[in-house]
Amino acid sequence: MSAYRIAGVIPARLNSTRLPRKVLRELNGRPMVEWVWRAARASELIFPVVVATDSDEVAAVCRERGLPVAMTSATCPSGSDRVREVAQQIDAEIYVNIQGDEPTLTAEFFPPLVALFDRPEVEAATLAVRCPPEEFADPNAVKVVTALDGRALYFSRATIPFDREKAGFTGYRKHLGIYAYRKAALERFAALPPSPLEQVERLEQLRMLENGIGLYVAEAPGDTIGVDTEADLLRADAVLKERELAESRIDHDKCD
Repeated sequence: MSAYRIAGVIPARLNSTRLPRKVLRELNGRPMVEWVWRAARASELIFPVVVATDSDEVAAVCRERGLPVAMTSATCPSGSDRVREVAQQIDAEIYVNIQGDEPTLTAEFFPPLVALFDRPEVEAATLAVRCPPEEFADPNAVKVVTALDGRALYFSRATIPFDREKAGFTGYRKHLGIYAYRKAALERFAALPPSPLEQVERLEQLRMLENGIGLYVAEAPGDTIGVDTEADLLRADAVLKERELAESRIDHDKCD
């Protein structure tokens, strides 16, 4: 168990632009946001884990299914602003911002993220994974480059680093949008205005880099399926059904 008090926050906006109502869309018998909540709780590192929303409908569905809810303002411009509002309601040393559209997360994603805070220079943390070749040129797969100590140097929708000699470089790293912040870093980050690079790339994390907040990157245990389209929804549903089938096989074998 971690020595820190860690709270998890799942920002859950009902009217998402690309796939409306996605946090309540059903995957293998559960709303998407519930899969995210279950993964965070299963890590046994984070308590409480709350769904942060301005939607009465999202709140009602969550409460019916036993998920704690924190109501936040409808004027929050981003998920990090919702996390900041929750931080004013729930006291903790570290806050984890868990995307509500990542239903294929598992408990194994959280230990490497939290472990970074054993280093005092780490103000905020996130995750990355080796980028699959088919996503090298995909602007929706955000790339990250880091210093040797893991500190993030830059995030981009472009393919970075640039393979100038066309040597066949394949070591691109794909950023996964899960963040953890020390409380002071969260307050500072959320109070800052959007930064120039953030506005150009449409990547909120660049605000931290431009303002000197120490954001460090841990290696994730695998990739995830961030759900933005109906096709993503179908892929995530298939993954969750396969996991359930594999778990039932294991349970069956234990009984034999």
